[in-house]
Amino acid sequence: MTVTYTAQVANARFCGFSKLLLAWRGSIYKVLWKEFLAFFAMYTAISVTYRFFLFDEQKRYFEKLAIYCNHYASLIPMSFVLGFYVTLVVNRWWNQYTRIPLPDRLMCVLSGGLQGVDERGRLLRRTMMRYASLSALLILRSVSTAVFKRFPTMDHVVEAGFMTKEERKKFESLKSPYNKYWIPCVWFTNLAALARCEGRIKDDSTLKLVLEELNHFRGNCSMLFHYDMISVPLVYTQVVTLAVYSFFFVCLIGRQFLDPTQGYLGHDLDLYVPIFTLLQFFFYAGWLKVAEQLINPFGEDDDDFETNWLIDRNFQVSMMAVDEMYGDLPIMERDRYWNDSNPRPPYTAATLFRLRKPSFQGSTFDMAIPKEEMHFAPLADITENVESQRGGHHPNMALFNRLLFTAPSPTGLIGGALRRTSAQLQRFRRRSGMYPPSFSDEEGEDEDDEGGKTLWPSGGSLPSVLGQDTQSTICRCGGVFNARTPLMEVQFGVGVERCGDALQSQEEIMEEEEEEEEDEGNTQKGAEKVKMEEGNTEVTGDIQSRMPLLPSPLQPSRDRGQTSIRQPQDKTPRPASTTPSSPLAPRIIHPRSTACSTQDLFISEPITEQSTVIPAIPKPPIGGAKMSFLTVPSYSAPKRHRSVSMGSESPSAPKRQTAPCSSQN
Repeated sequence: MTVTYTAQVANARFCGFSKLLLAWRGSIYKVLWKEFLAFFAMYTAISVTYRFFLFDEQKRYFEKLAIYCNHYASLIPMSFVLGFYVTLVVNRWWNQYTRIPLPDRLMCVLSGGLQGVDERGRLLRRTMMRYASLSALLILRSVSTAVFKRFPTMDHVVEAGFMTKEERKKFESLKSPYNKYWIPCVWFTNLAALARCEGRIKDDSTLKLVLEELNHFRGNCSMLFHYDMISVPLVYTQVVTLAVYSFFFVCLIGRQFLDPTQGYLGHDLDLYVPIFTLLQFFFYAGWLKVAEQLINPFGEDDDDFETNWLIDRNFQVSMMAVDEMYGDLPIMERDRYWNDSNPRPPYTAATLFRLRKPSFQGSTFDMAIPKEEMHFAPLADITENVESQRGGHHPNMALFNRLLFTAPSPTGLIGGALRRTSAQLQRFRRRSGMYPPSFSDEEGEDEDDEGGKTLWPSGGSLPSVLGQDTQSTICRCGGVFNARTPLMEVQFGVGVERCGDALQSQEEIMEEEEEEEEDEGNTQKGAEKVKMEEGNTEVTGDIQSRMPLLPSPLQPSRDRGQTSIRQPQDKTPRPASTTPSSPLAPRIIHPRSTACSTQDLFISEPITEQSTVIPAIPKPPIGGAKMSFLTVPSYSAPKRHRSVSMGSESPSAPKRQTAPCSSQN
C-alpha cells in the first residue's frame, strides 16, 4: 500500500515532522542508503590513500588537483537541472493517477437509465459493467507490473471471472497487432443499443448519457496507455543523471581535507569526515531518487499506485451498484428538522469552541463611516461628466469633439455627403426652378399643408470639422471657418449679407406674413404659436449665449414666388417694430433670380489670417429642433428628421422660410 501519513500531520505543532523522520517504509533512507554508503566508502578510500600511501611529491600534485576540482565543481547547475526535472515528474505522476479509470460515474448512470427488475434487465446491467471492468483490467495489465504478475495470461483473466470462455474466443478471433483493451467497450455499446431497441433505455437522451460516460471511461484507459508509451524524453533523464553523478565524482577529490601545514586557503582544519559534503549528497541524490520513484508509479515501490486494490474495489462496487442496489430505496420519512426553519446540527463537547466564532459577514461588515458622511446628497448638486460650458459648448459635446478629432480623415464620407447634397439641389432645381431642396423627411406633407413654404438656414455652407485638416477656408457665402474648430463653435448664418441683392428687409417679410396669416384663420394653431413666439422673445440679450446642438431643418417649396415664416395668428396686426431685431432673430432670405450660385455656396479658398473673430451663432426661432445640414431625406417616416453627422433623430421642428442662392452646378 501507498505510505499514508496524513493523519499524523493534521495539525501543525512543534517538531510536527519529527516522527516522520524515524519512519523506514517509503523513507529516503530506505531508498538512498546503498548509494550513500558507496559514496562514503569511496571518499574514505581516497582519503586514506592520500594520507598514508602517497609520497610527498605525489601529495603536492594531488592537493593541486583537489583545489582545481573544488573550484570548478560549482559550475555544474545542480539545483536548476534537478528542480525542473523533479517538477515535471511530479506533475506527470499525479496526472497518471487522475487518469486511472473509475466506474463510479458510469455505474450510477447505468443503474438509473437501464430499466428492468427482471432477470433480463439484471443480466444486461451486470454484463455491461463487467465489460467496463474488463477493459480497465486489460489496460492496467498492460502498464502495471503488479497487475501483470497477478494476471499473467488470459486464462487467469477468465478464471478470475472478468471474461467468459465464449468471450475469450471472440476476443482472440479479432486479429489486431495493437492492444485490444478497447474491445469490451465496443461490446458495451452494442448492448446499450440492444437495450434501447428493447425499450429498457427509455429515450435517446438516456442512451446518449450512458455512451458519453462510457467514452469518458474509455478515454482514461487510453491516456494510461499513452502515458506508458510516451515517457519523459530520455535525453532529459540522462542529463540530470550525468549532472548528479559527475558532480559527486568531482566532490570525491575536490572535497578532501588537505594538509593544513601547506597553508592552502580554506584548508585550515582536518576533520577527516566531510559532514557537509555528505549532507549535500544526501539532498541532491535523494532528489534524484524521488524522480526515479515517481517517473513510473505503476511499479512495486512503496509509494507506487495500488493498482490491484483499485481493481478489487472497482469491480465489487460497480456490481453492487447495478444489481443489489437497483431499485433499492429506504422508506422516506420526515427529517428531524421538518418544522425548523433554521436547522442546526449539534456539536460535541470537543467542538464547542466552534460556536464562539461568529460567521463571516464580509470584509466591509465592520467598517465605520462618519455620521456626517452617511446622508444622501441631492442629485441636483452632483455634477457628473459635465465639463465647463463657457464659450457656448454643449455639455455633451466635449466627448463628441474628441472623437471627431481622433478619427481618421473622412474625406470619402464628406465627399459622398456633398455629392448627395448636390444631387438633391439639382433635382429640386429642376422641380422648383430656383429654390434649393430641404433635407427634411416631411417635404411632401408640409408643402401641401403650409402652401409650399420653403425653409433654408440663414447662413452659408457647413464646413468640414470631422477630419484633422490643417488648412482653414473662407466660404464665398460668408464666414471664416477653421477645420479644427469644434462643431459647436461653427457659426451658421454669418456673412449672408454678401448676397445683399437676394435679401429683403425683415419688416417687409413680417408684414407679408401677417397678411397671409389673417387669410388662413386657423385660431387653434395661432394660439400655440403665440406661446412659442413669447418664449422666443425672452431669449434676446447676450450674443454669445449657448447655441443649439444642430440647426433647424429645411423645407422645400413649390411656390416659387413667395416665402414667409409662420407666425402666431392674431386678430390685431402686430407692427414690425415689435419683432426683436437682435442677432438672435432669424435672418430671412427673400428669393430672387439674382441670388448667388451653388458654386459660391460650396467653393472655398485658403485664407492667410487665422485670427478673424467668429461671432456667435444666433438661436433658431420658436425653439427650433436641433438638426444638421448633412441629413438624408427619408420618406418612410414623414415626422422624423435624421441626422448623418450626429447619428441622432429629432422630432419635427417649426419651419423657417428661406430662399438662398440659386443652384447651379
